[in-house]
Amino acid sequence: MLRVGLTGGIATGKSTVGIMFIELGCHLIDSDRITHELFQPGQPVYESVVQAFGDRILASDGRIDRKILGEIVFSDPQARSKLNALVHPAVIQRQREWLNEMEAKDPGGIGIVDAALMIEVGTYKNYDKVIVVTCRPEIQKQRLRARSRLSDEEIEARIRSQMSLEEKTKHADFVIDSSGDLAETRRQVAEVNSKLREFAANTSRMRRP
Repeated sequence: MLRVGLTGGIATGKSTVGIMFIELGCHLIDSDRITHELFQPGQPVYESVVQAFGDRILASDGRIDRKILGEIVFSDPQARSKLNALVHPAVIQRQREWLNEMEAKDPGGIGIVDAALMIEVGTYKNYDKVIVVTCRPEIQKQRLRARSRLSDEEIEARIRSQMSLEEKTKHADFVIDSSGDLAETRRQVAEVNSKLREFAANTSRMRRP
């Protein structure tokens, strides 16, 4: 199975691109969904995060309030590093387990891991191919403003907290620019998918005993 990393900046359209790949028959796991599961009460990661940041991050039902936690870590690099150290090892382990499961089910297929920080933490090196989703800066800010109640200052802080898109694309095998309409983005996804299928076929042949 071809192992593919899908990444990009916040509000660049990465999730939309991921859905398009699924529609084309690729397998995909969303690392944000993994984190959501790990944050459920009773999970070891939940306990570690609450112990590190205190009850202030909890909602009235005892669950982690990701908005409050986000406000803390996006304004404090040390807090962000602390959170990443607690969460990333478990997320990476789940990603690895999922890829192994998918490979057993579909050896000749394409398994995509959608993860925002794979380049920052270095796990992009674990994949056969890496896709970076980008868009123009003004569109990125417009999308982030539309989907949240963040102030302009908070939007800037969240964008600055991640590696620049320019730097991320240096590590990409493929770049998809989602600045245009959905049809244009879908065209780029289809083009990349065709190339991935070729690589997957070659990878499958090379791995046969």
